[in-house]
Amino acid sequence: MRKEALFYEKLEDQKVHCLLCPWDCVIANGKNGVCGVRRNEDGILYSLIYGIVSSLALDPIEKKPVYHFQPRTHVMSAGTFGCNMFCGHCQNWRISQERKNFEGNYISPEKFIEVALAENAQGVAWTYNEPTIWFEYTLDCAKLAKENNLYTVYVTNGYINIPPLEMIAPYLDVYRVDIKAYHPETYKKLCKINYPEKVFEAAVHAKNQLKMHVEVITNVVPTLNDSDEELTGIARFIHDKLGEDVPWHVTRFFPCLDFRHLSPTPIETLEKAKKIGLDCGLKYVHIGNV
Repeated sequence: MRKEALFYEKLEDQKVHCLLCPWDCVIANGKNGVCGVRRNEDGILYSLIYGIVSSLALDPIEKKPVYHFQPRTHVMSAGTFGCNMFCGHCQNWRISQERKNFEGNYISPEKFIEVALAENAQGVAWTYNEPTIWFEYTLDCAKLAKENNLYTVYVTNGYINIPPLEMIAPYLDVYRVDIKAYHPETYKKLCKINYPEKVFEAAVHAKNQLKMHVEVITNVVPTLNDSDEELTGIARFIHDKLGEDVPWHVTRFFPCLDFRHLSPTPIETLEKAKKIGLDCGLKYVHIGNV
C-alpha cells in the first residue's frame, strides 16, 4: 500500500529530500531512494510498503536476540522488504535487498495488533529487515500496541536520523541494535554505507536520552570484523557510551551472499570476543547462532 511518507521536504523541480536516515536522499520525480521503498511521485514522497508484510511469526523474545527484557515472553514479529544498508553477510537478503517486487500480504496496523493479541503475544517486534524504512507503519502499529499493553521492539541496524527516532520513542520499548564493526572502513566494507558514526550516535541517543532498553549484537565475520582491535573497540564503546549493563550478543556468521567464500565463525573466535567484552567491564556477553 502506498502512503505519504513522514520526514521529507519538497525541493525545486519536484525533487524531494528524504530526512529519515543518514543517506539524506535527494530524489528526482519518478525515482526511489537508496532503500528502494520510498518513491517521489510528482513531488510527494511515498512509502511503497505501508502494511506490506513479507514475514510474520510468533517468536520468543530471546530470538531477536533480546535476553534482558521480559524474558520467556513472546513477540509477534513482522518484516517487510528493503533496507538502507547493503550488508554482504545478510542472512535475510532475499527480502532486505529486494528493490522491485514487494509481493507480501497487506496487514493493517489494527489487524497486526489483533493477530498479536489472538496469539497471546506479550509484545510486537519489527524485524527480519530494517524497520526504519517501514517507519510510518511501525509508528502506527507501535501506538496501537501501547494502547493494548503490548511492549514494542525495533530489531534495527541503527541507521536512522535522530528526529524520527525521537518521534517513535514514546511508543518503543526496546532498541536491539547491530554494531557491525568499530572502524569506519570495516563498516563500509561490510555494509556499504557512508556514515557509520550515525549508528553509534543513534544508539547513544536511544539509551541515554530516550531511555530505551538497548541490547547490541555483532555478527562476527572472519577476516572482516573479528580482530582483537575491532572487537575491543565495540566492547569499549558499549561500556563507555551505553553502560556496563547493556548486553552484547556476539553471534556466529554463516557463509552467504557476498561472503560465501568465507568459513563459519570458529567457536574459539566467539569465546575470544566474549572474553574481550568481559575484560572491558561488560556484565553480559552472550554467544549466539551456535
